[in-house]
Amino acid sequence: MLHLSRRLVLTGLVGTTAVGLIAYLTAGPADGQTLTPAQAHAAAQIGDILLVDIRRPDEWQRTGVAEGAVPIDMRRVDFVDTVLAARRSATQPIALICARGVRSARVTAALTEAALAQVIDIPEGMLGSFAGPGWLKRGLPVRAWVENS
Repeated sequence: MLHLSRRLVLTGLVGTTAVGLIAYLTAGPADGQTLTPAQAHAAAQIGDILLVDIRRPDEWQRTGVAEGAVPIDMRRVDFVDTVLAARRSATQPIALICARGVRSARVTAALTEAALAQVIDIPEGMLGSFAGPGWLKRGLPVRAWVENS
């Protein structure tokens, strides 16, 4: 008979959970479309994408908003409708950025699964992540966030 100690069981659970968490955090969007912050900035400047900063207002206040981005808090009840209304056309791709790429990956996957086409993740985020240094450390421009902007 196999005897499992409490320590062995807990170690196995922690290890399994850690592996699952790492896979979840490092998974890209469902369709795999990503941009670096520099690519997103360039594309937003010429209108090739709608760049949406999905962070919270307190985060925008601390760091500013990426130049060319529309700040839309992902917690808004009307988030999807607000994002769609901000596009220049019904076919304009939407690129999402958050602090470190975790929220943007989740929201990108959710929107893609909901049949919204051309949703792109910026996995480095504003502050950097496993994917790279991020918008701020790359020295890309930001603008001050003003409430109701």
